[in-house]
Amino acid sequence: MPILQRLPVLQAVDLLAVPVAQAIAALPADLVSGIEAAAIDPELADTAAFSEAYGFPLAGGANCIVVTGKRGSDVTFAACIVLASTRLDVNRTVKQLLGARKASFAPMDEAVARTGMEYGGITPIGLPAEWPVYVDSRVSEVPDAVIGAGVRGAKVFLPGSVLAALPHVEVVEGLANPVEA
Repeated sequence: MPILQRLPVLQAVDLLAVPVAQAIAALPADLVSGIEAAAIDPELADTAAFSEAYGFPLAGGANCIVVTGKRGSDVTFAACIVLASTRLDVNRTVKQLLGARKASFAPMDEAVARTGMEYGGITPIGLPAEWPVYVDSRVSEVPDAVIGAGVRGAKVFLPGSVLAALPHVEVVEGLANPVEA
């Protein structure tokens, strides 16, 4: 089993995508002090593979999903953060939050281009400032969550309460539903 060498994020900014490192540098010290980063095998960036390979509990895996909402010719981008054990409620909750007639997952190439991050590493830290970031309330309760670092070769670790306190974040009850077994 590979070993994670978690470091305080300010000692590991070289592991992060540029927009993520820039956003971290702009955060208040009290938030930054609760954030760590670690290099990982990029082939193990997907949540389930990462959890299995590194022995990190799947219950702490928080996925960042880029969505779009459309109403007429208006298109809104947003990020939704949900636990790996849940499924994002795009058709009801996300649509309502965005005030959209239609909501869907953003195409991969467009999400990558708009965020400046790698697919499989997109994270809520460092997204465009005009994007709302919706965090499922379950995520805010996780003591040790893992999210992307903007690249597939690293992960960021932080308490869910720190994630919920990041700029542009709104904690939403019922953003996701438990996955049926």
